[in-house]
Amino acid sequence: MSEEPKEKPKEKSDFRKYVRIFWILFLSPVVLLFLLVWMVAIGMFGPLPSTEELQNPKSNLASVIYTSDHKVLGKYYAENRVNVRYEELNPNLVQALIATEDARFKEHSGVDGRGLARVFVRTIIGGNESAGGGSTLSQQLAKMLFPREPKSNKFKMVIRKIKEWIIASKLEREYTKEEILTMYLNKFDFLNQAVGIKSAAQIYFSTTPDSLNMQQSAMLVGMAKNPSIYNPLRRPDTTMQRREVVMSQMVKYGYLTRKAYDSLRVLPLALKFQAEDHNEGLATYFREYLRNEFLRKWCAQNKKPDGTEYNIYRDGLRIYTTLDSRMQRYAEEAVSEHMNDLQVLFDKDCKRKKNAPFAWNVNKKEIDEIMTKAMHRSERYKMLEKTGLNEEQIKFKFTQKLPMRVFTWKGEKDTVMSPWDSIRYYKAFLQTGFMSMEPQTGFVKAWVGGINHHHFKYDHVQVGHARQVGSTFKPFVYAMAIQEGFSPCYRIPNVPVTIHFDDKDWTPKNSDGPNSKLNGKMLTLQQALANSVNYISAYIMKQFGPRPIVDLVRRMGITAPIEPVPAICLGTPEISVFEMVGANSTFANKGRWIEPIFVTRIEDRNGKVLADFTSKTEEAMSEEKAYIMLALMKGVVNHGTGVRLKYRYKLNMPIAGKTGTTQNNSDGWFMGLTPDLVSGVWVGGEDRSVHFNSTEEGQGASMALPIWAKYMQKVYADKSLKVTQKDFEKPAKKIDIEMDCSKYDKELQNDNIDTDDYDFTDPENQEP
Repeated sequence: MSEEPKEKPKEKSDFRKYVRIFWILFLSPVVLLFLLVWMVAIGMFGPLPSTEELQNPKSNLASVIYTSDHKVLGKYYAENRVNVRYEELNPNLVQALIATEDARFKEHSGVDGRGLARVFVRTIIGGNESAGGGSTLSQQLAKMLFPREPKSNKFKMVIRKIKEWIIASKLEREYTKEEILTMYLNKFDFLNQAVGIKSAAQIYFSTTPDSLNMQQSAMLVGMAKNPSIYNPLRRPDTTMQRREVVMSQMVKYGYLTRKAYDSLRVLPLALKFQAEDHNEGLATYFREYLRNEFLRKWCAQNKKPDGTEYNIYRDGLRIYTTLDSRMQRYAEEAVSEHMNDLQVLFDKDCKRKKNAPFAWNVNKKEIDEIMTKAMHRSERYKMLEKTGLNEEQIKFKFTQKLPMRVFTWKGEKDTVMSPWDSIRYYKAFLQTGFMSMEPQTGFVKAWVGGINHHHFKYDHVQVGHARQVGSTFKPFVYAMAIQEGFSPCYRIPNVPVTIHFDDKDWTPKNSDGPNSKLNGKMLTLQQALANSVNYISAYIMKQFGPRPIVDLVRRMGITAPIEPVPAICLGTPEISVFEMVGANSTFANKGRWIEPIFVTRIEDRNGKVLADFTSKTEEAMSEEKAYIMLALMKGVVNHGTGVRLKYRYKLNMPIAGKTGTTQNNSDGWFMGLTPDLVSGVWVGGEDRSVHFNSTEEGQGASMALPIWAKYMQKVYADKSLKVTQKDFEKPAKKIDIEMDCSKYDKELQNDNIDTDDYDFTDPENQEP
């Protein structure tokens, strides 16, 4: 009888077979994953960042400009990012970020196992990328520091994710948790030119990261999910909802109480949005000059250790300037207040002109030439020219009306105007340049290059074409006489003077006409300078000639072209506000010219000093002679063309100064000197043919002096600036020449002159 076959071994064999298949199927993805990770790690799917790159990740850092009183004046950037340290982060911000983006941040080593499981099930298998990547903060930082390549398929998506795991793990080895969290907040783009938490805090809330409150911190952290969706400017309601989610996460993880949550969730966003723009903020003209002239040249001449040039938009330089934020603000306020009022007067003046804003003696051909040159300089013209249009076609385009936004002193205005008419419209605005500096250090404290940088780019302190300086040049002429031993009380007849020069005779006239009651009288140098008498300036010029005077102003720092001709004694040279202020500072600095400087040092992103800057100096005259010149220039303010500083602006402290007005009132100037500050102002039209008809309104004492006065009123009122109201320091060496001219002043008043009829306040009428 045969035995039946046994089935048990076969069943057992099949079971083992199924078990093996099960483990193969179960372990294959794990092995494959580890194999894939290994292959990615050795670079088979593209290189990974090296250790050096992880330790020094590339980051576009904004270069920051600082004032002398430690305020941020502005930035230059490709990305508006300034890094902060962990200690500068408010705990609210740190807790909100961890609770919302990575609750186990302090526990994992860059990769979160639970997050990986969610990625595998939902994103890779399910193909649902919107379900979330389960990324830790370290992985998100890795993604920001080393951006992903463009998406293509699921396999490449897996490779990208693995790369992020590896980079995140490496970051965790190279940096502390605090450093990773800080790097994340420094790198994140919060939109609206707010890259990094420092910019975001300033732009959205006008504060700093360490001062962010709970709801502000929650809003900014909420933006991390998707700043385009949770943009508080465009979607405030959605942003509010996201902020609520962040705070609820903080409640969940014990960072916020339920009671606090209930009270905070209903509060408004309370934005204090302040867009950062090179046309906004303090010292816009100065910042542009610093960028385009000074730093551009410095970067070209100074190289990084690797031999490349520094880049102010990416290298995070720190530029320390001499400007004082308070003085700069006062200067801009003074300019705005006076120029607004002055423009009202000029607009009334223009209504009486048939060729407004141009003067009555400018013909249509000349106006067309001025307008055409302005058209050629415009960006619109250059763009149209690039399209291939000829001159006639472009001119036609300029006559077609377009909607545009134009400048007014009451704010920007929407209107419809042709580009040609807009050129004429802008020609009607009076412009200005103002600079203030410390005479002992050369430090520039305030710089206002115009009335509005957005609409008028031209800087009238340094970059713009210099303008004729008028009678503000006369102190240099008088300084020549003082150098040669003249006393302020030396008397000269106020009569016409003829100078023979270059085979020609030149006889200038006094600005107040042939019928002036001062004509024919004996005037002291002090009286003559105070009243800006041309005959006396010509007399001094005849004694010494133009060449020694040009040599003197060269020693006082003026480099502008000056032709050595007699007419310079009346102010024909064209000199910038920058050089005029520097030269006048020589008198207040005891005869030593000191070069105006506006940058003290430049540091790299790590605080290493790359450059220090100091002023050049030169002995222009003795301390005694400089002091005598101050006494002469005080006369201008005490009883001359600048006397309105006393009676109108109540500035009764010791002040030396000089007004200036050029032919046809085209340029108004004032130079004001005090022991602590020397400041200069120019006011005029963009074109010399745009000016007041009346000298009463168009002279330097009316156009320029008020800006200086308003500025100094504000400076003196701010006790924190500690600007002295004391007199100029007397030289230790005794001055042996006559200084007290009071007896001659009395003689002049008693010399058949009715001083009540003579206007000692503004006798400068129609200076050449």
